Amino acid sequence: MRKKISFVILSSSGAPAKQICTSKASIRLFGAAIIAVFTIVGYIVYDYYNLRETTSHLQNREVYISSQLEEIHHQRKQIQEFANEINSLKTKLLALNDFEKKIRIIANIEKSNESENMFGVGGSVPEDLDAQLPLKEKHNSLMRDMHEQVEQLSHASANQQEGFHSLLQSLEDQQNLLASTPAIRPVSRGVKSWITSRFGYRKSPFTGKREFHKAYDISARLGTPILATADGVITFAGKKGLLGYTIIVDHGHGMKTRYAHCQKKFLKKRGDKVKRWEPIALMGNTGRSTGPHVHYQVFINGMPANPELYILN
Repeated sequence: MRKKISFVILSSSGAPAKQICTSKASIRLFGAAIIAVFTIVGYIVYDYYNLRETTSHLQNREVYISSQLEEIHHQRKQIQEFANEINSLKTKLLALNDFEKKIRIIANIEKSNESENMFGVGGSVPEDLDAQLPLKEKHNSLMRDMHEQVEQLSHASANQQEGFHSLLQSLEDQQNLLASTPAIRPVSRGVKSWITSRFGYRKSPFTGKREFHKAYDISARLGTPILATADGVITFAGKKGLLGYTIIVDHGHGMKTRYAHCQKKFLKKRGDKVKRWEPIALMGNTGRSTGPHVHYQVFINGMPANPELYILN
């Protein structure tokens, strides 16, 4: 016989008591049902909060992915702009190279190595980058091309810098050579003067014999300023035998000029730097001379040259 459990329910209003009888199995079943209900409710609550957390995480991730996509789009736009800048830089470098060539043609200065162009020996101008490529498919391709062209432009800019440095050095050398080359009369054109003897064979005014005259003689009034015919440095200023008081200017590049029969008082001394047109002495009649004049000589690498070839004015 199964044991039963009775529950007596009493009423405070005086109503008859009620008795409920049930088996232990029913109580166990009811308890199990209560536990199951609480378990299900607990799982639902847990799942709800877990779902809320997952949803929040997914929302945050969606925001992060959205920001990353925006950043990628911005970077792709920057890549395209950078590609355009590379193309622009290449155009400017080519323009500078053309400008250098024009200057060399005008100044008649050849490049030391014509076989090497701005992009190296045998190098050709790289094609322009296509900045409008769809970067979703061509991202790596464009980046690789950009990297290659940056290296090429770096090499080209170094070559161009070297080319301009070489051109500047050549122009400075040419300017220095022109400034150091005798190019004017040693007596101003505004002064009344005349040529008394040219470079070449003549009849000696002292012996009457035929001799080779290695100078260019210009006569003028005593004390007329004698001008340096080119930039240089005074290397001698003093008395020199039959030439009388003489001044010598070294112009560099193997060129020297000599001015003889000057007055004793020089306007410049040894070691002074002089410029073309600058007075350096006064016309005199010292040494073996027949009258006031300047005995003007030009020496190229130690050999006398015809001074008239170096008078452009």
